[in-house]
Amino acid sequence: MEDKLLRYTLRVDRALFGKFRYIAESEGRSANKEIEQYIKKCVAEFEKKNGKINCDSE
Repeated sequence: MEDKLLRYTLRVDRALFGKFRYIAESEGRSANKEIEQYIKKCVAEFEKKNGKINCDSE
């Protein structure tokens, strides 16, 4: 059975990530879940302007 979740390594400035974690915690989320929320928002905004994105991985 194929795992639906993708593992991805993100390299980012430590100070910037520290601030991001602070924001995530203030929202009651882990940094990972906060990143996922930002990605969902970005995709939704893009699709609203440009139409649905069709990917082989869906």
